[in-house]
Amino acid sequence: MSRSPASARRERLVLSGYFLGLGGVMAIWGARMPAVQHAAQLSTARLSLVLLAAALGMVAGLTAGGRLVRPERLPALLVGGGAGLAGCLAVLGQCTTLASLLLAALAFGIAHGVLDVALNSAAVRCQNANGRPIMASLHAAYSGGALGGAALAAATARTPHTSLFMVTGLALSATVLATASRTRALSGTGQPAASFQHGGAEGRPGLSVAKLWLLGALAAGILLGEGAAADWAAVHLHSLHATAAVSATAFALYSAAMMAGRLTGDKLTAAFGAPTVVRVGALFAAAGLATGASAASVPLALAGWAVFGLGLSTTIPSLITAAGAGGPKAVATVSVTGYLGLLAGPALIGALASATSLSTALLLPALLAAAVAVLAHRALENTAP
Repeated sequence: MSRSPASARRERLVLSGYFLGLGGVMAIWGARMPAVQHAAQLSTARLSLVLLAAALGMVAGLTAGGRLVRPERLPALLVGGGAGLAGCLAVLGQCTTLASLLLAALAFGIAHGVLDVALNSAAVRCQNANGRPIMASLHAAYSGGALGGAALAAATARTPHTSLFMVTGLALSATVLATASRTRALSGTGQPAASFQHGGAEGRPGLSVAKLWLLGALAAGILLGEGAAADWAAVHLHSLHATAAVSATAFALYSAAMMAGRLTGDKLTAAFGAPTVVRVGALFAAAGLATGASAASVPLALAGWAVFGLGLSTTIPSLITAAGAGGPKAVATVSVTGYLGLLAGPALIGALASATSLSTALLLPALLAAAVAVLAHRALENTAP
C-alpha cells in the first residue's frame, strides 16, 4: 500500500500529539504532587498508597490493553485512553480525601496503561506503513511533552493545582475528541508491509518466548536507570554540595539530552541499524554515568547525567519496535516488565546507597546499561529496523 508523503506526515503528527500530551500529563501530575498531598492532608505513607494505586492501575491497564488491542480497535482505544487519562487528571485535582484519590489514581493508571499499549502499537504499525524508522522521534515528543509539562507546572506554581489539573485535563480531553476523526483515519491500523534498510516487517517471524523476555529484561534495566535519574540525579548533585538550582538542572539536562538523541535516533537507526545504535548508545550511557557518579566535580556529574540520557535515548523506542514483531500482547509484556524496573529502581538505588554510598549505588544503572550494550544484538537482530 503506497501513501502520499502528506498522509504520512498527518499520521506522525497525530501520534506525536498523543505522545506529547501523555508526557505533559505525567509531568504535571508528578510536579504538583506536593500540592495534592497538602490538599488531602496525606502523610508520606498515605501518599505512597496513592502512587501504588496508580502503579497497580497502570499494570492492569497495560495487561488489559494487550488483550484488547486489535488493528481495528486502535483508534477507539487511543481516543478513549487519551480522553480518559486527561479526564482523570481533572478529577484528581478535585480529590481531597484518601479514598477519592485512591479511586481516581487507580482509574488514572488504567487509562495510562491502555493508552500506552495502544499508542506504541499504533506507532509500530505506522512505522511499518512509513517504511522507515519513526519511533525515536515519536518518543522524543513524549520527552518534549514532559519538559513542557514540568515548565508549565513551575510557571504556575502559585496557581492552585486544582485549576491547573482541571484546565489542562479538559483542554486535552477536548483536543482528543476534536481530532478523533484524524485518529480513526490512521492507516497504520491496517498493518501494511514495510521494507527498511536493515530488515523489514514483511515475512518477519514472531518473537520467541526467550527473546520476548530478553526484551522485557532490557527494558526493565533501562527504565530502572530512568527512574534513578528522575529520583536521584538532584540528590546526587546535592551530595556534591551543588546549590538547589544547580541540583535541579541534573534531571533537566538528562531529559533534554534524551530528547535530542531521540530527534536524531531515527536517522541513525536507518543508517546503521537498531542493534548498532543501541549498543553504541548504551556504552556511552554506561561510561557517562560511571564517570559522573565517581567524580567529585559538579560539572563532571552534570555531564555524566547528560551523556547517560543521550546514550539511552534510542533504547526504549528500539525495544518497543522489536516487541511489535510479536503483536500488541508482546508490546504490553515488554511495557509491563519495563515498568516494574521503573518502579523498583529508585527504591533499590536507595537501599544500595544506604548500605554503601550513593555514588556506588549509581553504578548499578551504569552496569545495566553496559549489559544492554552486550545483549543488544541478540535482542534486536531480525526484529528491529
